[in-house]
Amino acid sequence: MKRITVLGSTNTDMVIAGKTLPSPGETVCGGRFMMNSGGKGANQAVAVARLSGKKGSCTFIAKVGDDLFGRATAARLRKDGIRPDLIVAPREASGTALIMVDAKGQNAISVALGANGTLSPDDVAPFRKDIEAASVLLMQLETPVETVEWASRVAHDAGVIVILNPAPARKLPKSLYSLVDWMTPNETEAELLTGVKVIDAASAAKATAVLRKRGVGHVVITMGAKGCYCGDCGRLFPCRKVKAVDCVAAGDTFNGAFAVAIAEGRTCADAIAFAQKASAISVTRLGAQSSVPYRREIH
Repeated sequence: MKRITVLGSTNTDMVIAGKTLPSPGETVCGGRFMMNSGGKGANQAVAVARLSGKKGSCTFIAKVGDDLFGRATAARLRKDGIRPDLIVAPREASGTALIMVDAKGQNAISVALGANGTLSPDDVAPFRKDIEAASVLLMQLETPVETVEWASRVAHDAGVIVILNPAPARKLPKSLYSLVDWMTPNETEAELLTGVKVIDAASAAKATAVLRKRGVGHVVITMGAKGCYCGDCGRLFPCRKVKAVDCVAAGDTFNGAFAVAIAEGRTCADAIAFAQKASAISVTRLGAQSSVPYRREIH
């Protein structure tokens, strides 16, 4: 497997795990506090590194602030065998996220993008060769869309497989769709992009058709406890039944695992099965990157 390049965000997650999520204006006491490494881009990079089972399998391009969190990021990534291509923004804070998790594993998240929100094509340009030399480019939407589109075009022109996890949900420029080989929205993101409310396989197929018409090569829609729908296979893959304690980074684990499987040349059905196994393990653990399993744990 050639190297996978991940372009995206890196955050420090401040997590409170309690019995219930507070309603607006309500204070809920009695939770447990944790501070973890997070950010969709970094989470997915960690998933790629751990689930590939090979050192040096992942390069991660991101932007951080010249602060305590930013300085700690590179060291954390290197521990997982990731090569960090980090741009330091002296006048920006590193990204942070405040996360609340209830007893059922459901969560509420507020993110301060910080330096992530200023990642520009000019920032990424020095690492162009890392994109062009990859087998897969994996991205999300916690960084500016114009940078995602620029990197997608570089990868597309070089024959690199582009996987876009369109999260968090936002509208995309029409010119981006045709540069994406695989798009992996969840139900909410699929609905925002297509206008189709995704509740089952039939509605997922309709949303997939809209995305394909716009130029996306292949579509996989993740649907939480219902499983995920694959447009190529034309069916819903049921999820593995586990006792969830924290759903943070479940989608990121799925996407990192899926990218690894695609880079290995697996079929979409095999890639989904591999990604679902990894994601199922992640929801049984607390934290973002701390919940991502290793290759040896996937059976």
